[in-house]
Amino acid sequence: MLMSLPQEDRDVLLRISNAANELGLESYVVGGYVRDRFLGRKSKDIDIVCVGDGIKLAKAAALKFDHKPRVTVYGRFGTAMFRVGERDLEFVGARKESYRSDSRKPNVEPGSLEDDQLRRDFTINALAVSLQEHDYGTVVDPFNGLSHLEEKRIQTPLEPGKTFSDDPLRMIRAIRFASQLGFEIEASTFESIRAYKDRIRIVSMERITTELNKIIMSPFPTKGFELLEQCGLLELIFPEFVKLRGAEYQDGIGHKDNFSHTLEVLEGVCRNSDDLYLRWAALLHDIGKPPTKRFDKKAGWTFHGHEVVGAAMVPRIFRRLKLPMNDRMKFVQKLVRLHLRPISLTKDSITDSAIRRLLFDAGDDLEDLMTLCEADITTKNPKRKRRFLSNYEIVRERLKTVEEEDEIRNWQPPVSGDDIMTAFDIKPSREIGIIKDAIREAILDGDIPNDRMAALQLMREKGESLGLTFQTNFKG
Repeated sequence: MLMSLPQEDRDVLLRISNAANELGLESYVVGGYVRDRFLGRKSKDIDIVCVGDGIKLAKAAALKFDHKPRVTVYGRFGTAMFRVGERDLEFVGARKESYRSDSRKPNVEPGSLEDDQLRRDFTINALAVSLQEHDYGTVVDPFNGLSHLEEKRIQTPLEPGKTFSDDPLRMIRAIRFASQLGFEIEASTFESIRAYKDRIRIVSMERITTELNKIIMSPFPTKGFELLEQCGLLELIFPEFVKLRGAEYQDGIGHKDNFSHTLEVLEGVCRNSDDLYLRWAALLHDIGKPPTKRFDKKAGWTFHGHEVVGAAMVPRIFRRLKLPMNDRMKFVQKLVRLHLRPISLTKDSITDSAIRRLLFDAGDDLEDLMTLCEADITTKNPKRKRRFLSNYEIVRERLKTVEEEDEIRNWQPPVSGDDIMTAFDIKPSREIGIIKDAIREAILDGDIPNDRMAALQLMREKGESLGLTFQTNFKG
């Protein structure tokens, strides 16, 4: 079979082919680019394997382009790459690999194309396309990868136990491809993942989390998490999430399975946002439920304070998973902490003060919070779902009205700490915090308007009540 190439890639690959032919090297396009071409998916990068010196081929190929791209060499890995347009082209010599039981870093030696295809993780990634002049464009498919693409099957070229024992990260990659492509993992391949799951312990958490993030960003993240849980990997890499699984019954009263519910919320968020960390907020919004679960004979199952407990768990989970401990973590933590607040604002008796406080606490993340909360409606009762969504529309309108009147979102205090120190001729002290808190609370409660003159008047009254002396020459 011949593979047709898009026009923008045809010229690039012909130049590489010419360079390889001049050097007398066999060269092939391999891996994800070939797979994605047959699936009709966009593929960003192109991997080239040659039987021989891949670095030498990269340097010769770069000279075939008018702009003479700079070649970056990774001598330790025997690879080289350069960029053409929006594509990264990576070159490596064909090789065969062997592994020690305590490491996923292989011992590498030169090999044939077949050796190189054997070391690939899955048959759909072991496809190669010849760049030789005599058979240019011919697909080399020793493991029936093309058939497996048609069957939507993920299967290893070698016996799966050897594939996963050699490089345990491939177990999560199998599930990641199932999530990204909507494929099924072949039965014996999945059973080997179950059997070799403990080997994942030798893989760094950074590499695991990279794959986990790809599952979260895939078109079928629920499929990925279900597979991770079924094979036992999720218990090893994300035990807090597994604890959401199951519905307990007492006195004939049960609660929903929070594992399935959370994945439904994730799917709901995915339909409206491709923000990785909003998706993480969906995954973690109920993570505090297992430790707060209680049974009350009158109220049934309760999870009081799970949003507070969950928010406290977020930094620990991020730290262990090697996720960034920065503003993105704080964003997830904030949404977990606030995710029950909007639904409480649907009651008729809710005051403008409560609306102001949500605006103040959510700030610029208000829309993301509302996206999460609307996805959190997973009831199967269509009438209830319509009522909840209608209530959220009312909340949105009230938030908009109060924000227009009070400008409270991302509120900055109209009186600063420097103002207070100057007005009372004092140095930094606890009284400054007390006065600032009093001004903030008065504005949020609607006792004074959100303007400087009203805040200065309250500042003076509060300061004098604390025994401070107001400076009459203060120019407020």
